[in-house]
Amino acid sequence: MINNFALFFRPKAIEELSGQKHLSAKNSPFYKLLKSGSMSHSLFFGPAGVGKTTLARIVAHELQLPFYELDATSVKVEEIRKILSQHRGALQKPLIFIDEIHRLSKTQQEVLLLPMENHEAIIIGASTENPYFVLSSGIRSRMMLFEFYPLAQSDLLEIIERVRKIVLFEIDEDALNYLVSSSAGDSRALLNLLEFALKVDLHVSFETLKTLRSSALKDGVSSDNTHYNLISAMIKSVRGSDVDAALYYLARLIDGGESPDFIARRLVILASEDIGNANPNALGLASSTLQSVSKIGYPEARIILSHCLIYLTCSPKSNSAYNAINAALAYVKNEKALNVPDHLKSPSPKGYLYPHDFGGWIEQTYLEKPLHFYESSSIGYEKTLDEWMRKIKTKDKKA
Repeated sequence: MINNFALFFRPKAIEELSGQKHLSAKNSPFYKLLKSGSMSHSLFFGPAGVGKTTLARIVAHELQLPFYELDATSVKVEEIRKILSQHRGALQKPLIFIDEIHRLSKTQQEVLLLPMENHEAIIIGASTENPYFVLSSGIRSRMMLFEFYPLAQSDLLEIIERVRKIVLFEIDEDALNYLVSSSAGDSRALLNLLEFALKVDLHVSFETLKTLRSSALKDGVSSDNTHYNLISAMIKSVRGSDVDAALYYLARLIDGGESPDFIARRLVILASEDIGNANPNALGLASSTLQSVSKIGYPEARIILSHCLIYLTCSPKSNSAYNAINAALAYVKNEKALNVPDHLKSPSPKGYLYPHDFGGWIEQTYLEKPLHFYESSSIGYEKTLDEWMRKIKTKDKKA
């Protein structure tokens, strides 16, 4: 019996790759770059077991480059520097593949910047995380980003047929359905389960598979469905003030193993973007939640997240602060800079009217020309702020 199905049946050429047709099709940009020898630094991101490492190996084989496979959880900076030193001045640059690249520290990521810039090696990273959240802008700007997707049922059936050409076995229909459906688009999971089922019996039954894998694999927080769609659905449910929907998506994220810190960070952003001054306490609670879950973790962190989520969902909503800063930034980027009025320069010169000397407010010019960015929603506490502003500016003053 063959040992390690996942390694033995790994495709050796891009044409053999199951799934990822947007990369392997002959008319795809990736395929054309590979065949022309024009590959550059790349990041492969997507769920586990969908071909990221396999494609990195295929690239190295196709380009006939020295291949180094590193794991970001254990790699040391000296190891990367040693590889680069060994190939300095050589005609062939090495291809360095870094699995779980999102686990590199900030310092380790910075070490890669200069070698990438000088093309001392081709760096390919693989990650199950969204690169926009976990990698520095310097790394991202030097890489092409290629997303990988969970394998479809047809892709997994194709892999099973590849095995059957080498290993003679029988599999019951209900067992075949379970083998495919329970693997959740992960070819490694499928091959591992099939390998051990065949060690039990060359006639694979549903009962054998259920014994080896009692329940279907969850698609996990890194898959397209959970990591991207579920967090989006949760945020939109909070924004839409649907408590039960927000709790359902939160539960899905927690059950899938999503980091409590990641969920809390999104809630902090939402507290400012979607609630803002309609309920200023929301940001304080969300920030406190982020600090708390980072120190406590699961399972108790679920309670803190639920506490915060319900409060934010039930709060009045306003995106006035979000719209105001976006409008101000757009003006600053697209218009000529305004001069600071002389009486506002530092140190305060003659002509500046100190508001506290006039009961808290005195009319004076703060901009070279009038601009208007902020529009109050008059919702929740923003209505109170509007009233304060009105009272401040209409109050009788005694000079």
